This record gives sequence, structure tokens and C-alpha cells, in this order.
Amino acid sequence: MLSNGADVTHRPRFIYTHHMTRDVPASQIFLFRDDSSLGGGPRKPAFGLSGEQKSKSGEEITAYCDGGARGNPGPAGYGVYITDHTGEALAELSQFLGIRTNNYAEYSGLLAALEFALRYEHLRLRVVSDSELMVKQIKGQYKVKSPDLRPLYDEAKRRIDGLDSFRIEHVLRNKNKQADRLANLAMDKGMR
Repeated sequence: MLSNGADVTHRPRFIYTHHMTRDVPASQIFLFRDDSSLGGGPRKPAFGLSGEQKSKSGEEITAYCDGGARGNPGPAGYGVYITDHTGEALAELSQFLGIRTNNYAEYSGLLAALEFALRYEHLRLRVVSDSELMVKQIKGQYKVKSPDLRPLYDEAKRRIDGLDSFRIEHVLRNKNKQADRLANLAMDKGMR
């Protein structure tokens, strides 16, 4: 359990369970490191980030984000699968959100991806999401009319302003399988 009350779930791939409203010490975030150069086997969790893992080179990372609710509103969760510039897994983020809407969960995933990027100095971020509404709202193509989403949108825009570069794109659900898997794990866990 993290200091903020969120559980850390160990699965075949490690998952960092994130609580949006409180800071999580870097020592309690599961991240991947590639140990193949050490003669290695599967990835192992690294606690915190070493200097070489931070985005000092200015390379872009990609965050595949998804959120869902079983019922709308209903038990909700998000999942974020983050890769480095070579496509290697960098981190997985997942959290059950309680009873929320699907759109709330989608924005929560985006906020988690932005927090990760800022915290670990990955200042060039590409976000991939299957939420057409969220993507078009962030791009300014749709207005944010929901009073529940407005604070999340405002916070996302504030965090985006802290990055050197940001782009967001919409994809179909079948192109976002890793994030969908993590969002479903979060919802499954919360419904137990």
C-alpha cells in the first residue's frame, strides 16, 4: 500500500497504482528497466528513475491512455501504458476511481500520463487515446460543456503548458489494447 492509501498490485507486468489527488514518492512507483544488457531475462521493477532513464536526450515518450466505466456512471478506472522513443515499455499506470463516468476516467488517465511525464522530466509527450471527445476537447475542436469535466480539462491544459512539446491523437480501440487492459484491471480490482 502506498502512503496515499492506494494499493500497489503485482501482476506479471508491474503496475503503478496512482492516486490523482496526492503526491506519490518516487520510491513507490514501479517502472520498468531493461536488464537484458546484464544477461537478463524479464524486466524487473526499478524504484525511482536513474539519470539515464530520465528524458535528458529530449526524446519523445508515448502514453497510451484509456478509461472506462461499467455503466455510465459506474465502477470506473483508467490505464496508461507508456513507452520510450524506441517503443520499449517504460511504465504502466492504473487506478480504480470509484463510481464515475467514462469521460471522467478518460481524463483521469490523461492526467496520470501528464503527471508522470512532468515528474520524470519527459518533457516531450505524445498521447494516444480512443476517446474522441477528450482528444477533440484538448485540441480545442470541441467545447467542454460538462461541469464535471471542466476542472479535469483545466488541470490537463495547465500540465500540458509545463511540457516542451505535446501532441494528442485519436485511435480506434483496437490500437489501444495495452491501456484498455490496464483500465479493465483497475475496474476488476475495484469491483472485488
